[in-house]
Amino acid sequence: MASTDQLGFSFRPPDRRVWTVRDLVATVRTHIEREYGDTWVEGEISNLRAHDSGHLYFTLKDQNSQLSAVMFRSQAKLLRFRPENGMQVLLRGRVTIYEDRGQLQISAEYLEPKGAGALQIAFEQLKAKLEAEGLFDASRKKAIPSLPRRIGIVTSPQGAALRDILNILQRRHHTANILIFPSQVQGDAAPVEVTAGIRYFNKAANVDVIIVARGGGSSEDLAAFNHEGLARAIASSLIPVISAVGHETDFTIIDFVADLRAATPSAAAELVIRSRQDIEEQSAELHLRLARAMRYRLLMGRQTLTELAQHGAFARMMDLINQRQQKLDDLTYRIEKSERRLLELHRRRWESAAAAVRHYDVRRVLAGIRKELDSHVAAMIAATRNQLLQQRAHLDRVTRQIEALSPLAILDRGYALVFDSAGKLLKDSTAVAAGNEISARLSRGTLTAIVKTTNPDAT
Repeated sequence: MASTDQLGFSFRPPDRRVWTVRDLVATVRTHIEREYGDTWVEGEISNLRAHDSGHLYFTLKDQNSQLSAVMFRSQAKLLRFRPENGMQVLLRGRVTIYEDRGQLQISAEYLEPKGAGALQIAFEQLKAKLEAEGLFDASRKKAIPSLPRRIGIVTSPQGAALRDILNILQRRHHTANILIFPSQVQGDAAPVEVTAGIRYFNKAANVDVIIVARGGGSSEDLAAFNHEGLARAIASSLIPVISAVGHETDFTIIDFVADLRAATPSAAAELVIRSRQDIEEQSAELHLRLARAMRYRLLMGRQTLTELAQHGAFARMMDLINQRQQKLDDLTYRIEKSERRLLELHRRRWESAAAAVRHYDVRRVLAGIRKELDSHVAAMIAATRNQLLQQRAHLDRVTRQIEALSPLAILDRGYALVFDSAGKLLKDSTAVAAGNEISARLSRGTLTAIVKTTNPDAT
């Protein structure tokens, strides 16, 4: 509504827009994500919490401020190291708002430690973890058989390491029998394929010793052999395993877990030269072709999946799923916290009750109750006996009185009860006439008679 001031100017007040909290937070979130969709930030990790769902929640802080951060499972499983509180990191992600709380946070897509490389930190962390579990102990290592009948080799069919091993075995022992499990020895798929080889030989039980081999390379090239799953597969193997990865100066996690470490693949062939295993060329070629076909299909499938993942609709769907997962994690954490608090309260109550029971002599109380109960039972028995005697005496008196008043007792003194023909007791002579039949009950027996005359006036 327009108005006019004293000077004659006309003006209109600005329209007032009222937001709902949800709409305002969503609008601000959209603006922030558009402006800071790809952001690098450096800080220190604190309040790190790894949820059962695989998501990581932590706070990124410096001396003056802090920012909540979340790394969802799809990105967290790609980390080569384990984040820890107090670690200085460099984070790449998307700044957003957690709408349920209206809280600013950053959704991390990449994380790397500052200073030492991620691969080196991951190596040291995994080494310390497995060593603490005893996987490096010499007491758990299995002896290499002195004359194995078959040798299983897990390596790349195209690698120089395999050629070195075969050449030495052919030169030193041409009848040596070998079974090769082809696998990648570099890249993300390598740990999975090498693990599959270890498990295959254990399940088939067709070799006496296993060699895991790869030629030399950089730390990035050998990173596949620092995989925790592969290390645990070797530690749990029932067949002795020889690690022959890299050069003599190269060390990987499986070198510490394996039953024997060879400095090079050639050294592994020297150590196991006395064992034998026949391997057919056609089977090796089939394994090689199958491995190539599988890698090609996996590559094509991965490319297709990458193209689909970059679609906008999929990205929005994943964003919504991640928000719901974060909300579910938050609710789960609150429920677990509440349950722990209730359990602690019940535990304290139980301890208080248990302490009270320990100071309470139950046997003494039961003995007193039993003594009092025996006393009451004896008193009740005596009172019941007296009551029965009184009732019996009273019953005898009443019985004598009833017998004294009984008509049958009168009959014993010579009296009789007279009844008419209908069995009715006669009290008046006028109730019968001459010639009627009557009956009389005596003290012993009855008799029947005919009335000859009646005299109503007689007394």
